[in-house]
Amino acid sequence: MLIRAVEKFLRDNGIPATRFGRESVRDPRLVFDLRQGREPGERIKRRIEHFMNTYRRSVGQ
Repeated sequence: MLIRAVEKFLRDNGIPATRFGRESVRDPRLVFDLRQGREPGERIKRRIEHFMNTYRRSVGQ
């Protein structure tokens, strides 16, 4: 489930939810909407996953 991966990413990296949404898909409400049950389309999911993977590589995880 996408929200679980996002929540773990936020905890592991100490990133605020609004910053994550803004930097990954230019939507500061993204995480809050996901928590409320929003189901993003495939394109948004790919952008989120790409951001998390790129961020992990940039900080050496």
